[in-house]
Amino acid sequence: MSDTAFRCGYVAILGRPNVGKSTLLNRLLGQKISITSNKPQTTRHRILGIHSTRDAQVLYVDTPGLHTDARTAINRYMNRTASNVIQDVDVILFLVESLAWGRDDEAVLKRIAGTSVPVILVINKVDKIRDKKQLMPFLEKLTGMYAYRGVVPLSASKGDNIPALETMVEGLLPVNPPVYPDEQLTDKSMRFIAAEIIREKLMRRLYKELPYSLTVEIEQYKEGPEQVQINAVIWVERESQKGIVIGKKGEGLKAVGTQARHELEKILDQKVCLKLWAKVRSGWSDDERHLRSFGYTDE
Repeated sequence: MSDTAFRCGYVAILGRPNVGKSTLLNRLLGQKISITSNKPQTTRHRILGIHSTRDAQVLYVDTPGLHTDARTAINRYMNRTASNVIQDVDVILFLVESLAWGRDDEAVLKRIAGTSVPVILVINKVDKIRDKKQLMPFLEKLTGMYAYRGVVPLSASKGDNIPALETMVEGLLPVNPPVYPDEQLTDKSMRFIAAEIIREKLMRRLYKELPYSLTVEIEQYKEGPEQVQINAVIWVERESQKGIVIGKKGEGLKAVGTQARHELEKILDQKVCLKLWAKVRSGWSDDERHLRSFGYTDE
């Protein structure tokens, strides 16, 4: 096998909720594909990010955070989505936060330990550690738990040490031809991306009130010569939540719509007409039938 042969494979980004998986994916791609917020469990679906270089095509798979407390149907769906990915990849990036290790991290490692897939331990948020000497005992503790193929401390938000991770990942990929065209960044449709961007703006605006009680459904996505028409429904579980989303005199819905429209216009390089409605569907997040109708399906 030649070291110069083209390599291509799937790389799962796994970790507990709110450890920085989506931020890492966006940094590796050099473009925003996966939405982010300060709230855990922002990512609900499997997101594929495609990074093509001269020598390799890396198919990064961002996953929902694995967590031990899965009480509702949507929580169980997210756990299934992350767990299913483990069986179908060539490399696993196990992302943990520097100097932070807890029950959910242990649960992720337990799932990873049952596979034969090479695992790279990625220590995120090292830029927040003032005294770097504190990191050594933490690294020794973690590397004593599992036979990792490599360890990379980095900062996903600032980009520190990202090239070292990319080099290590490419070296572990199998020799394969590329799966996707060089210019393609994800396998998700613009319809899906539009729904996610709207949900991100809602989560960032309403992170204290109801981040987990809402989802977004695109009712119309129509491309025209002058503009893209997008009609979307924001589903909540109670009438009181609908009022929070809409805001006083509609200012909440208007602000979210403006922010989402601006971001979509940048992505599409075209004018966007975005219309939003808030509606109630009681108990949608704990109902398998409702989840499927909103696109939460086991792919």
